[in-house]
Amino acid sequence: MPSKYEVLITATAEADLREVFAYIAEANPENAEKFIGFLAAQVSTLEKMPLRCPPVPENKVLGTQYRHLLYGEYRAIFKIEKSHVIVMRIVHGSRLMDDGMGF
Repeated sequence: MPSKYEVLITATAEADLREVFAYIAEANPENAEKFIGFLAAQVSTLEKMPLRCPPVPENKVLGTQYRHLLYGEYRAIFKIEKSHVIVMRIVHGSRLMDDGMGF
């Protein structure tokens, strides 16, 4: 297990961030900037000890080994491959993963 992982964010997860920003910014642009900044800071912590984050419940149904970092009402769904943490999606916590989520 590496002591430090490289955190990679997929284009899909980046698009998710833009959507989250737009949604929050409708009500309060300043809060949107703050929230995205804090969320990005939390995602960057995955470079150390990503295994601290729990597996997603959908793994049993989908046959995957994803984990998620919970932040507020959102979750960053990621997988670990060797020395990389790959953030696949950033979605509202109420959304369940399915095959149509763009993984």
